[in-house]
Amino acid sequence: MIDVIEILKECGALLEGHFLLSSGKHSNKYCQCAKLLQYPDKAEKVISLVYEKVKSLNLDVIVGPAMGGITAAYELGRQLGIKTIFTERENNVMTLRRGFEIQPGDRVLIMEDVVTTGKSSMETAKVLEEA
Repeated sequence: MIDVIEILKECGALLEGHFLLSSGKHSNKYCQCAKLLQYPDKAEKVISLVYEKVKSLNLDVIVGPAMGGITAAYELGRQLGIKTIFTERENNVMTLRRGFEIQPGDRVLIMEDVVTTGKSSMETAKVLEEA
């Protein structure tokens, strides 16, 4: 079994102290996933747990909200062997750019690195529904 906590500690991603989250809540721990995602071998192991949960969903596209979700989405898409795209903010509005497309009926999963308020994920879902 993969010990995610140990992997997060090894790469300095699991921080302890006092943190004010973007939700306004306080926490004594914070996961800085960018620290994990800088090590492809460690990210592969951790994200393989997500892969196991979603592999039977017959997905067509993984979408990662910028910035944090891009690398995590890419790794999950790599493991699933499917198209991976991302949304990004333009003039502070989440958008689908760079010629990225989804098709009607595509089965899409939004992959984030960290979710606090869910704002980026919800904005991404709206963009995808409109597309």
